[in-house]
Amino acid sequence: MSEHLVFDSRYSWARLAVTLAIATIGNVGMWSVIVIMPAVQAEFGVSRADSSLPYTLTMLGFGLGNLLIGRAVDRFGISTALIGASLLSGIGYLAAAVSPSILILSVVHFVIGLGSAASFGPLIADISHWFQRRRGIAVAVAASGNYLSGAIWPMALAGVMSDSGWRAVCLALAVIVTVLLIPLALLLRRRVPELSMAAASNFSLANRAACGLSPRALAWLLALAGLGCCVAMSMPQVHIVALCVDRGFGPAVGAEMLSLMLLGGVVSRLISGLIADRLGGVLTLLIGSVLQMLALFLYLPAGGLASLYVVSLVFGLAQGGIVPAYALIVREYMPAHEAGARVGFVIMATILGMALGGWMSGWIHDITGSYQLAFLNGIVWNALNIAIMLFILTRTLRPGRNLSTAA
Repeated sequence: MSEHLVFDSRYSWARLAVTLAIATIGNVGMWSVIVIMPAVQAEFGVSRADSSLPYTLTMLGFGLGNLLIGRAVDRFGISTALIGASLLSGIGYLAAAVSPSILILSVVHFVIGLGSAASFGPLIADISHWFQRRRGIAVAVAASGNYLSGAIWPMALAGVMSDSGWRAVCLALAVIVTVLLIPLALLLRRRVPELSMAAASNFSLANRAACGLSPRALAWLLALAGLGCCVAMSMPQVHIVALCVDRGFGPAVGAEMLSLMLLGGVVSRLISGLIADRLGGVLTLLIGSVLQMLALFLYLPAGGLASLYVVSLVFGLAQGGIVPAYALIVREYMPAHEAGARVGFVIMATILGMALGGWMSGWIHDITGSYQLAFLNGIVWNALNIAIMLFILTRTLRPGRNLSTAA
């Protein structure tokens, strides 16, 4: 198959549509645990901290799964990896439905997180192989499935839980993730021809030569950047509900602000994808990181209800395109045949950043009694991300060079 029939073809766009559907369904593992958390706490009679343990283990599994499944995609292809991950998630949900204790439920959710990870970083890495001129928007659409999943599934599952309980939710998801995802995964069996993969790797080699960093060194640098931006990102995303409760607005208002933030993130991802097709991943990420820092500063004086709604929307519109940009940078600077492993590694670092930042912000709040210093802490970590992006940009930028992914 000739190169022009592979990249940005009708098949590429059809594959992107299937990818978005898989991402919207498969990422349910990140959000379902939030829905069942209050009912789990009530049934097992545990503290709020103990009832949060399944979520923590889910995120740890999700982070590790991005790395391990990303490596599997490089070797076996996305279709095989998705089928295995779907079966793993299905078994996990079945085990969750019969879990006799919070500890066993937490361990099971680590497995669910592992399986759900296939629908994020590895899936993004796969779709990036099928686009060249429009890779930015393609990656952005695939990454938006995560936020769409967060907007759809909590509402869809709430009715099941209210009627039949949290165990019924787990049983329903065991069926959904296997019955829906496996047939969709079979539609992605086609692999990119070796000649097209080699052509993409030659382009990344040129960028890497200009940057002067080895793939390993660049991957670790991007992981540190991902840790920094997501420690900052986690402050509003993880604690906006608690912030609203502290200020007397109630949890329902906080949930509305979180939904507004996620919807803004979807818009941001799509716009950032269009920008990335013209400017490349590094500049796109740098723009998003600067805007995210400005939004964090806006939270400091925001005390009223209306101002918090506005700032939360601004924050969502600022940060949504940051994480997908890492996948673009990997494709622009690293060999194409390593995309699954490299993207998975960097995405794992961003997930760990969210987990670390969420805990760190709560710890700062416990010590100081407010979130003001927590926002400042996020701003400092955000500055680290900006410094790394400027470092990569200045090493790559040469007179006459075009950083766009179009080559």
